[in-house]
Amino acid sequence: AVVSTQSTGAEILAEREEISNSMQQTLDAATDPWGVLVERVEVKDVRLPQNLQRAMAAEAEAHRDAKAKVIAAEGELNASKALKEAADVINESPAALQLRYLQTLGAVAAERNSTIIFPFPIDMMKAFVEK
Repeated sequence: AVVSTQSTGAEILAEREEISNSMQQTLDAATDPWGVLVERVEVKDVRLPQNLQRAMAAEAEAHRDAKAKVIAAEGELNASKALKEAADVINESPAALQLRYLQTLGAVAAERNSTIIFPFPIDMMKAFVEK
């Protein structure tokens, strides 16, 4: 039997049992005066028109896309906080920046078998020349 309700297609699919109970109560109210007892009401098969199926799929996809954007934005926020903290630590110690620079050079050298030429501060060279 085909039964039309006040629910949307998504609600019918998600809340079959609740809809069955509501229909049971409505039928009981209508059939009790006649002495007819409806034992059970079940929503077993829900058939949706193709255009409604497509609309529901598009809505679900839009919801997934929106959720993915929120998750990506939260990731960007966490990354920017971590970068700010790192910048604060490096700002407190100029040597930390130099050590990070050397660490990055070591990582690049380990990744690729190549020669790396990097600038060396002149101030450091003066200490070796004067002696």
